[in-house]
Amino acid sequence: MSKIYLINNQKLKPHEQIRKRYLIKLARQIKRDGLIKKPIIVDRKTWVILDGHHRFASAKLLGWPSTPAHLVNYHSEKITVRSWRKNIIVTKKMVLSAGLSGNLLKPKTSKHKEVL
Repeated sequence: MSKIYLINNQKLKPHEQIRKRYLIKLARQIKRDGLIKKPIIVDRKTWVILDGHHRFASAKLLGWPSTPAHLVNYHSEKITVRSWRKNIIVTKKMVLSAGLSGNLLKPKTSKHKEVL
């Protein structure tokens, strides 16, 4: 079982843009519930967010100083990435580059999976 950590929002680096309409809806739900039900997924070396951009943005919008996260080794062969969209190729290098440079990919560009 993996641990959940509270990570300071200033450390976290998104790699994808968000959809504002969904952000508002999710932030309202999180505020009503008082918690984020599913932690975001973050590369432990670079702090790049791999999954959970809207949950992270909601936490920031609500003024929370940190976001619950699972930390993973993104260089592991067990983690794969592909695109939600047809005819678009996404690589781990593209994801990390977008997160580290701030030149964000479009919403729902990448889909990560952990192979057990």
